[in-house]
Amino acid sequence: MSAPSTIAAFPSGYQIFQGSGLDRALLVKFMQRTYAEIEPAGAYSHLATTVDQYFSQETPLWWVKANRSGDDEYPDHLNHLIACLWLGTAIDQVSGDRHAHIFLLYVAPAHRRKGIGASLMHQAEQWALAQGDRKIGLQVFQANQPAILLYKRLGYEVQSLGMVKSLSRIETDPGREVNPPYIN
Repeated sequence: MSAPSTIAAFPSGYQIFQGSGLDRALLVKFMQRTYAEIEPAGAYSHLATTVDQYFSQETPLWWVKANRSGDDEYPDHLNHLIACLWLGTAIDQVSGDRHAHIFLLYVAPAHRRKGIGASLMHQAEQWALAQGDRKIGLQVFQANQPAILLYKRLGYEVQSLGMVKSLSRIETDPGREVNPPYIN
């Protein structure tokens, strides 16, 4: 079960509050925004399945609201929500230890570089400590250099490197062996 939550201090003009299980659809929208920034032409309906699978009382969610009037980056029905933090746990595959994991950290572009991301990271660390975790992990896309710089500034280090290869572009020569040379 989740430990009691403490709320981190936030920059002036912004307010953080904990979400609830009723925020599923809004969490999906924020995940879609995140991935649309990486690949604008992508179709992200599958993210609803991810949220269905992992969102629970054990994976807390925080929202950040802009208290400023006149901020109409997003429609009123989103209540001026400009940032999101979704946490959970993972297992370190080397040590076997459970640790906190950041599933999603998103700050709307107009509100970046104002201390909100750093404050959300502090919130994540406070939650992890309250859980009894000794470390916290996350994944970040290599192209997201501003986020990588923030994480490094906050003391995060690269532990592993994910690699992918598109198989749809491999052209096979009928006479060429398809298996890599190390497979007999």
